[in-house]
Amino acid sequence: MIPRIEIDADSGFCFGVVTAIRKAEEELHETGSLYCLGDIVHNSSEVHRLCDKGLRTITHDELAYLRDVKVLLRAHGEPPSTYAMASERNIEIIDATCPVVLRLQNRIKSAYLAGRKLSRPPLIIIYGKVGHAEVNGLVGQTDGTAVVVQSIDDLDNINLDGDVLLYSQTTKSLAGFNEIVAEIERRKKDGGTFRYLDTICRRVAGRIPRIRLFAAGHEVVLFVSGRKSSNGKALFEECRKVNARSYFISGPEEISPEWIDGARTIGIAGATSTPGWLMEDVRDTLLEISGKNKI
Repeated sequence: MIPRIEIDADSGFCFGVVTAIRKAEEELHETGSLYCLGDIVHNSSEVHRLCDKGLRTITHDELAYLRDVKVLLRAHGEPPSTYAMASERNIEIIDATCPVVLRLQNRIKSAYLAGRKLSRPPLIIIYGKVGHAEVNGLVGQTDGTAVVVQSIDDLDNINLDGDVLLYSQTTKSLAGFNEIVAEIERRKKDGGTFRYLDTICRRVAGRIPRIRLFAAGHEVVLFVSGRKSSNGKALFEECRKVNARSYFISGPEEISPEWIDGARTIGIAGATSTPGWLMEDVRDTLLEISGKNKI
């Protein structure tokens, strides 16, 4: 019996990634060459596809040696220092910063500049992953003075006596953010204010309850994602919480036939950085394996 195979309709690129890839493809179609600062998306298959079209991924160190070229800034966003460097070297920026991220950058920068006028500026805290591209861009809005926390334990090393402003990386979980808020409120001493702004992208946060339902509705789930994707790792763990037969793969070549042995329903899901064509390739491979094994 051939199993019923379903691709999660909510999986795949978020609108920020869609925009970045569209801008890259438009430029590549016109000129055949474009630099991108960092992987355009945390999915090696999609990066390789665009590389074949002429996209070249560079690091910040490599950017410092370029001049008179076009460079795409991906959806994660960049700190002000990147724009300054590009201007100094006559580099044309194709800015694909996600609008949600850009709005957050502007809010943090405004709060930072307003705080500099005070005798005791508020402490700006960002809930996010240390070293993540988006977080680096957010910290850059404060000239590097913002403090990044990944968990409640990180608050142990922070002085919360004064005024505190809390923001969040747009792709973090709402539950995690609320835990940080509650813990700061619990620890906060008299004499200072605490304000926080929920800046989590609902397109990403809303995926968690939906992917749980999707994973629970299938006997086997194949989660397709790049190994670098934080969003992919988090969503895969949500799948595993409700379905022990959930497997993380980067592409169809990683499928083990024994995973789907006897399964009547198979679900295919992915991160916000997973291209739709890759999930379709996984589906086609599953159909081929199922046909050969006649399960």
